[in-house]
Amino acid sequence: MAKKKVEYTEDVQRLVDANHYNPYGVLGPQAVEGGCRIRTFQPHAKSVTALVNGTKYTMEKVHPHGIYEVVLPEEPARYMYEVDDREHGVREVEDPYAYRVTIPDTDLYLFGEGTHYRTFDKMGAHVMEIDGVSGVRFTVWAPNADRVSVIGDFNRWDGRIHPMQNLGASGIWTVFLPGLGLGDLYKFEIRGKDGFLAHKSDPYAFSGELRPRTASRVWDIHAYEWQDEAWMKSRREQTDFLNRPVSVYECHLGSWKRVADEGDRFMTYRELAEDLLQYVKELGFTHIELMPVTEHPFDGSWGYQTLGYYAVTSRFGTPDDFKYFVDRCHQEGIGVILDWVPAHFPKDPHGLSYFDGSHLYEHSDPRKGEHMDWGTLIFNYDRNEVRTFLLSSAMFWADVYHLDGIRVDAVASMLYLDYSRNAGEWVPNEFGGRENLGAVSFLKEFNEIVHREYPGFLTFAEESTAWPMVSRPVYLGGLGFGLKWNMGWMNDTLEYIQKEAIHRKYHHGEITFSLIYAFNENFILPFSHDEVVHGKKSLLDKMPGDAWQKFANLRLLYTYMWTHPGKKLLFMGSEFGQWAEWNSNAQLDWHLTQYEPHHTLRNLVRDLNHLHQQIPALHELDFSGEGFEWIDLHDSEQSILCYLRKGKTPGDLVVVGLNFTPVVRENYRMGVPLPGYYRELLNSDSELYGGSNQGNSGGVQSEATPWMGRPHSVNVTLPPLGAVLLRLES
Repeated sequence: MAKKKVEYTEDVQRLVDANHYNPYGVLGPQAVEGGCRIRTFQPHAKSVTALVNGTKYTMEKVHPHGIYEVVLPEEPARYMYEVDDREHGVREVEDPYAYRVTIPDTDLYLFGEGTHYRTFDKMGAHVMEIDGVSGVRFTVWAPNADRVSVIGDFNRWDGRIHPMQNLGASGIWTVFLPGLGLGDLYKFEIRGKDGFLAHKSDPYAFSGELRPRTASRVWDIHAYEWQDEAWMKSRREQTDFLNRPVSVYECHLGSWKRVADEGDRFMTYRELAEDLLQYVKELGFTHIELMPVTEHPFDGSWGYQTLGYYAVTSRFGTPDDFKYFVDRCHQEGIGVILDWVPAHFPKDPHGLSYFDGSHLYEHSDPRKGEHMDWGTLIFNYDRNEVRTFLLSSAMFWADVYHLDGIRVDAVASMLYLDYSRNAGEWVPNEFGGRENLGAVSFLKEFNEIVHREYPGFLTFAEESTAWPMVSRPVYLGGLGFGLKWNMGWMNDTLEYIQKEAIHRKYHHGEITFSLIYAFNENFILPFSHDEVVHGKKSLLDKMPGDAWQKFANLRLLYTYMWTHPGKKLLFMGSEFGQWAEWNSNAQLDWHLTQYEPHHTLRNLVRDLNHLHQQIPALHELDFSGEGFEWIDLHDSEQSILCYLRKGKTPGDLVVVGLNFTPVVRENYRMGVPLPGYYRELLNSDSELYGGSNQGNSGGVQSEATPWMGRPHSVNVTLPPLGAVLLRLES
């Protein structure tokens, strides 16, 4: 007898073929003639039974690939499936398609408009309850996909089982999966045009697997109980950071210190919350800047090839562990700054590139969409949904993780369409220019919203060109950053200090030039990781001369840096004089700190930081010409600089004398505006710091001898390759 041929509806067949955009129209409860049909797709089951109010209903297999259904007299308030699995036996499961989820129209509109700044509240994976049933709501943006599914261990990574609902023109897909929770791994399986099929990590994931694995991990980002209320309140109230001391310790968590007796493993966020925090606090830094701890696939990128714009890297622990780190920093009075990379992202196939079978996050034209130097892709800042993805990321770190600032990496590469490109390799903007107008607009909006929503929040621009008004408010025509890295000062200063002392008099202009433009922007003075890698040598090894002179030069350099107008940033290891270049695969050379030249150098950095905080003249007017005055910038023959740092209070004066030669300069006269006793605050040549102890016996009394246009003067000894700071006592 011939076997009866079963006719399948188009919807059922599309579901089996994993190509259905509206699974709620096929699966779950459906009103039919005679009652309510419930249908499930269980391709790995031998049989399925519906459990309704203690009654079992055997379900008919209506498709050989695993479609089961039964018609009930009426729609049940709640039901479950008893699935007899070929491999795992009998288990009870909820039906995801009994729980319809959606996103409010307002959210969809703002998302499409590019002005939804808290998309992390809707997108990604959220632990929640519906009708008393706990599970996870998954939401993803994939407008050009034909079908999107959630896959994970819970469904054998089979994209046929949990297809998502398409919410229409927004391009957003969503589904609620009962029974899932904290720690579950997942990805999105995306089917697109022309046979495109990919397994993608969640762009909005809050956590991820430890590399080289690439799945996203469900996490509850609101469960942690913060203890930093006092810090957050103070930060909101004290928004005048321009007049406050800011001294930043830049740190790469993977190589600051490791646990040698446990296989040289990374320290965890919680371990760093004790060791790193106490170290930074003792040294007097006000902030820790973390090289990117956003999730990234390749250690060698140092985090700068980010894929997890909402996920803290799992290398050092969980999201709650990182919150603990930030919390402890705040409790000890230390701010935390995140290095953030909205300029580009890597091409890894599980990431953002060609996300839904189209160039969704990046440009399709490689002349706009690729950084050839870095092998990365450039965000399409003109696309509203991409802008809101990035803007919400910034808000996320400020809001969910209580971070105190963001340093935006590679701003120059964002601003210019021809960045690192030859003629013919880039596309001009609509006006024929080289400016990336979308990126400019994005950066302005970024600064406006974070400063509006989070008073006291710091934004730093790593920007190396002459783009005007980077750190001026948007309403005045600027980009709106709080601070700009002073790359010109850094380059000129290092170029000068690396020269043998005998040649410095011929290059005096290199060390004085920065004061011509010092107040054009709100500058931070950076000696960052970029200056101690790739054959550039460590800061200590850059210094000329023998070992003694190298340390003396570095002490002089730091004293110059801490007394120059601008906030301060120093990369880890530089504070104690690391000899070797930074190696991201090993911890710093901590053994050096047991030797005098190194631990005394660290003592100098500590004392400079404390003076920087305690003496208003050294920080109050960093961005105003009122806070700086040359005493003498013309003594090139002796390679000496003398200047005043001034506070807001009249008479708050610090006299700075810098001797860039190894010759002691005795009876060196410097003009001062007021009479009195000038106490020696710091001498970089003190034996406390490993110097030769040439100085001024604690201070000098001014004399009524006019000098260089000033009515009074002080006669001092400037130590070899040394600096002295003298403060007028009231």
